[in-house]
Amino acid sequence: MRINLLTVIRVSFAALRINKVRSALTTLGIIIGIAAVISLVALTQGADFMIKEQLTSLGGKSLYVFPGKWGVGTPTDVIRLTNKDVESIGRLNVVDYAIPILDLPSQVVWDNTSWFTALVGTSPNFVYINDWYPDKGVFFNKKDISNIENVCVLGQTVVNNLFKNQNPLGKSIRIGKSSFKVIGVMSSLGQTTSGRDQDDLVIIPYSTYQKRVIGANRVDKIFVSVNNPEQLQIAETQIHQLIRQRHNFAEGKEDTFYIKSQFGIVKKILTISNIMGILLGSIASISLIVGGIGIMNIMLVSVSERTREIGIRMAVGAKQKDIRIQFLVEAIFLSLAGGVIGIVFGIIVSKLASSFTGWPSIISLGAILVAFGFAALIGIFFGIYPAWKASKLNPIEALRYE
Repeated sequence: MRINLLTVIRVSFAALRINKVRSALTTLGIIIGIAAVISLVALTQGADFMIKEQLTSLGGKSLYVFPGKWGVGTPTDVIRLTNKDVESIGRLNVVDYAIPILDLPSQVVWDNTSWFTALVGTSPNFVYINDWYPDKGVFFNKKDISNIENVCVLGQTVVNNLFKNQNPLGKSIRIGKSSFKVIGVMSSLGQTTSGRDQDDLVIIPYSTYQKRVIGANRVDKIFVSVNNPEQLQIAETQIHQLIRQRHNFAEGKEDTFYIKSQFGIVKKILTISNIMGILLGSIASISLIVGGIGIMNIMLVSVSERTREIGIRMAVGAKQKDIRIQFLVEAIFLSLAGGVIGIVFGIIVSKLASSFTGWPSIISLGAILVAFGFAALIGIFFGIYPAWKASKLNPIEALRYE
């Protein structure tokens, strides 16, 4: 009689249950390999996320557009950046935010106290592009821009030197000949690595700056944030073309503006990150291959031990393909079982590693599905030869086997 597929599967599982220790040892290599893949991918993706976060905080996804020429004196025909330039750049798909920046040293006065600080004119998106928000009060909004309101937000250093222990909110300071109402105080950032005090500034709407402070509709520079660090060069190219087009640069005419970014540094860091990811993934893949070889060896031993069993099945009507399917099912089941256990262990290991090292781990569904699929392929690939060898046994000789 012919043994159907369901019977073959049932017999395969029964054989695996009878030899529990051998089955467990067979899956061990796959468990280790899959766990290594899951944990290493999770930690690599976490490291990649952390690197991009650090790049973002260091300006890795931002760039500046300046009038003039980098490294030389200002040309006589230098372009004047405008609010329209900022709006046009902000509409590019690769750009998150584009804000105007106007700044110059200025004296601010409150009561009988004065302080020399940096006066900055910008837009409400300043807080988003810098990820820097008021600690007290609020930042100015689009309505303040359109109404050219005399409002300001102070850095903590200015508050400390002008107001001492008093609450500055609602009070008015004098900048030049104009009075500005304090509506917010920025959270403290401290000094940069070069020693510059980031809290020593007063921020006002750029429209008010242009109207009340300099009396001109110009922008000193444009600060741009892109969607992610990988798009920095694309954004730089698009912004360069846009500025040339907007200011009617003839073909071949030399630029009288320049763009500064950290693209060179970003590219090197991201390249190193990708290389590390490939290297770690390759190491983990070797573990899977070793596990697959272990499955093949154990299955070959199983064929030798079960020669008489195979002979009996052939004698009662089992075909060669039935024997092949039986052993192939056993190999696939062992591999998939090892894959499932390995995924669980991989998640546990990645979480433990993250808690001990403080390194974030990101476990993606894609990595789990790929690892599980790879485990199935290993079971099929390394189970084919033992299954083929089992099916080629001579039933008469197999029945004589002791």
